[in-house]
Amino acid sequence: MHITANFDAGNIDVINAEDKNDIQLAIRPDVGEAFFQWFNFRLSGQIGEQYVLNIMNAGEASYLEGWENYQAVASYDRQEWFRLPTSYTDGKLTIVAELECETIQIAYFAPYSYERHQDLLAAVQTHPLVTLEHLGETLDKRDLTLVKIGDGDSNSDVNKRNIWITARQHPGETMTEWLVEGLLYSLLDSDNATGKQLLDKANFYIVPNMNPDGSVRGHLRTNAVGTNLNREWESPSLEKSPEVFHVINKMKETGVDLFYDVHGDEALPYVFLAGSQGTPSYSDRLAQLRNRFSDVLKLASADFQSEVGYKIDAPSAANMTVATNWVAERFDCLANTLEMPFKDNNNLPDEEMGWSPERSIKLGEASLIAILAIVDDLR
Repeated sequence: MHITANFDAGNIDVINAEDKNDIQLAIRPDVGEAFFQWFNFRLSGQIGEQYVLNIMNAGEASYLEGWENYQAVASYDRQEWFRLPTSYTDGKLTIVAELECETIQIAYFAPYSYERHQDLLAAVQTHPLVTLEHLGETLDKRDLTLVKIGDGDSNSDVNKRNIWITARQHPGETMTEWLVEGLLYSLLDSDNATGKQLLDKANFYIVPNMNPDGSVRGHLRTNAVGTNLNREWESPSLEKSPEVFHVINKMKETGVDLFYDVHGDEALPYVFLAGSQGTPSYSDRLAQLRNRFSDVLKLASADFQSEVGYKIDAPSAANMTVATNWVAERFDCLANTLEMPFKDNNNLPDEEMGWSPERSIKLGEASLIAILAIVDDLR
């Protein structure tokens, strides 16, 4: 038997692997040790044997409610991800795997590798309307890349809306880049009438991975120096949060008419929106746009709902360090945070797969329909 996490986005420490019925593991915290929950490792053993893996520090993880009714994901081919029997008791997360091949990869959610990220960028750049723009470097000297989709400079057509989409501010929320993959391929599909209409009406600025350093390091929530990027939007710095610093500079250059920031929630087993209702300048215009966006997304995807979500901020009580709130206030635009589950969607449960890359991709495709429904009225 062998366990390793020495690969892109890997995260696990082996405490004791002498007994296959009581393999003791621990999740490595993000830099700074303020957050941890993401795990991603490979187990090699004998076909037909059962292995019981106990994550001993699960009771100290960032979101304990995230373990309730949670099932770990696994794959033999790194293409199809299914759920494994998982339980949480007395601070210990127990995962049971009976091997059908010699090696299985087990993770908190289906990983979206840095290599796949590079493949996505390379694939979309072949489209005539796509430009890849280097916004700047991360602290680990990785590229922060913007996918710009449009027919020229945003200022060349004053009637076109400028739509910004960001994903993976929190690197462990890999379902968000799966969503962006689906959205991008659908938007650029010449046979997709929704995409074609949107590209006639709007320029798109998409950052598929806001936090490549944290992604490669196997972090849950922070970048290379332990900064939570989604608490940096009021005053980002090159020293702590260059990712946000560079994106804001580009936003100021282009303007923003719609902001769609994609996230995953550890605890809530639903797909939902969190808006900017608590910002000082929130208006009836923005409320109407948000309601229409939500209503159309419910029609476009049965996975989306609006009954369960976060508590709405009181007027002028929003945390202005959060991306959605800061962008909404700075640009007087509709700004939505979309949340997807790590577990399953309780409204449409799938016992074998739970919430999955495939469902995330489909939700990205459906998001375009909701954007089209409001694009003409964004300003």
